[in-house]
Amino acid sequence: MDLELLDSALTEHDQPRFRARQVWKWAAHGASSYAHMTDLPAELRAALERELPFSSLTLAREEHARDGTAKALFRTVDGHPLEAVLMRFTPRGTPHAARASVCVSSQSGCPLTCTFCATGRMRFARNLSASEILDQALHFRRACAGGGPPLSHCVFMGMGEPMHNLENVLAACERLPDVGISHRHTTISTVGWIPGIERLAEQELPLRLALSLHAAQDELRSQLMPINERYPIAEVLEACRAFYARKRRRVFIEYVMLAAVNDRYEQALALADALGGERERSIFKVNLIPYNPVGEAPYRGSSRAAIAAFRDVLVARGVPATVRLTRGREIDAACGQLAARAPVAAPVPAG
Repeated sequence: MDLELLDSALTEHDQPRFRARQVWKWAAHGASSYAHMTDLPAELRAALERELPFSSLTLAREEHARDGTAKALFRTVDGHPLEAVLMRFTPRGTPHAARASVCVSSQSGCPLTCTFCATGRMRFARNLSASEILDQALHFRRACAGGGPPLSHCVFMGMGEPMHNLENVLAACERLPDVGISHRHTTISTVGWIPGIERLAEQELPLRLALSLHAAQDELRSQLMPINERYPIAEVLEACRAFYARKRRRVFIEYVMLAAVNDRYEQALALADALGGERERSIFKVNLIPYNPVGEAPYRGSSRAAIAAFRDVLVARGVPATVRLTRGREIDAACGQLAARAPVAAPVPAG
């Protein structure tokens, strides 16, 4: 829902200011059309249906994996593609309740060229507006309203570098609690864009930070992620430590496991050393990510045994580390696989 256009439409119809809050509340709680907004005058509902699209995005295709993951391919009003993913989790043998998390995009495409990521091979189009970001979450909020665990977490790990579009990302984050996603359950990922990390640390919102690291040596990381030439590892980790000092929020380290590239014993030692001394290491938590195949990228995923051994080295040296569950791989919805392939069916409204 384009909130700026909504304000304009309501002004043109000489409506009081509280009408915008009413419309937003219905949308945030999972309404699928203006017709459901029963505390609005019928004439206004009809006018909004005629004049204002319910979503700023058009749904081109939605795919579902056997593990409950859903991936939506959207197009903006000006025709640019983007993807978002809904992940459902039902922990076994734990007291935690089932939950749903949405992975949203902040850009159409990505201007960065990380060699293991499908999005980096796309043509970069533009930043997404706050409304376009929110509409990804609202689409899956409506899906969750139909049954299953409620939408409660959000990660900005879809297409694009969120720190390049931080103003709109933060504007979307401010409204996510209305959708059921608290700030403490919202994570913004970055390749290490230091000005963005510094600005995020200055915000009052208690958002989480995730750093896509993937190597502990500058030479290797520069091969995987050219941005490292501009912001090398030591400087990025120092910015993360400053973020923790200001926010007291643990920083997640994302580390994709590539066979014979970054998964050796000595590389695990180098990662532990890069994260600092024993006290400093508690600032970070490492998420080891099994590599998901991406087109013609020249990589293979590390074996389960190699990932487990890498994790054991980190834990033995006081670095909290877990292996991330891989979800949605069969529909190219897993980490690093979003590429906005052309739809095979005609577009349908996102509402």
